[in-house]
Amino acid sequence: MKKIAILALAAAATALAAPPTYKVIGNIKIGGINKTDYTYVDTANHRLYVSHGTQTEVIDTATDKLVGTIPDTQGVHGIAIADDLGKGFTSNGTTNNVTVFDIATLKVTGKINTGQNPDAIIYEPVTHRVLTFNGKSNDFTIFDAKTGSVISASVAVGGKPEFAQVDGKGNVYVNIEDKNEVIVIKAQEALITKRYSIAPCDGPSGLAIDVSKMKLFSVCDKVMSVSDPVTGKVIATPAIGAGPDGVAFDDGYAFSANGKDGNITMVGETAPGKYGPVATIPTKMGAKTISADQKAHKLYLPAWDIGPAPAGGGRGTPVENTFGIVVVGR
Repeated sequence: MKKIAILALAAAATALAAPPTYKVIGNIKIGGINKTDYTYVDTANHRLYVSHGTQTEVIDTATDKLVGTIPDTQGVHGIAIADDLGKGFTSNGTTNNVTVFDIATLKVTGKINTGQNPDAIIYEPVTHRVLTFNGKSNDFTIFDAKTGSVISASVAVGGKPEFAQVDGKGNVYVNIEDKNEVIVIKAQEALITKRYSIAPCDGPSGLAIDVSKMKLFSVCDKVMSVSDPVTGKVIATPAIGAGPDGVAFDDGYAFSANGKDGNITMVGETAPGKYGPVATIPTKMGAKTISADQKAHKLYLPAWDIGPAPAGGGRGTPVENTFGIVVVGR
């Protein structure tokens, strides 16, 4: 009993420890059109993939240098990487397909048709399957990452799917934006096994996962829903900033990219099982999507410069050729 009490105190002390301090530590200039959606960090190969309108940029995170471009990814939304297969995949919203490429050479090796406007895309490593979540047809497409063969072209999800995460056990978790729900998919069966409400989170977009504690972090305007997918319950609704589209997880904390406020809300455990905001990190206006390198403890947010506000009020216009990546670290 005494040993149990000591362990409980130690756990509480760890949960209440001061969070690490994150700040902007760099900016990666890319240029070109000011258009983007998701980014993806391939930690094992030190690569950052950046959706950029009609192409996908590849950055070496060891040097913060642009090392390549994957062309003809029209209306690209997301990127998925299968390190074990040496393959990458982009979801191309304009052409309703996926570009398949070799991660060593960045050469395109194929195209796979999907539902309408494939948005989020994710690789499920247990089954070696890729899922695209199609925003206009309200379904997902699932295919074999090894062969490219489509297993199911359209599985209805009952609403507009947004970002997704995997747990490494064959399960895929997805925000349903217009229903304020999370759904759980068994990749092997291509079957939805659970759905639950994450209200009061309204219009969830970005989704992050803490695999060790099996918690999901969904972001909506000014609120994050922390949920337990095992029980299908919301356990906390910490306040965050305005206009988030993405959220990332690193070292025990969730980071909401608040595009309208130009900052990140850092959310963590304030007591065992209790979650709340622990820091606000200034970034850049419009920086609303985010990805994390969980080994280097760096966060990457695409954004561009905004010109001065016009006389009489209102927001300034984007400055041409200023697209790049804000780098946040310790």
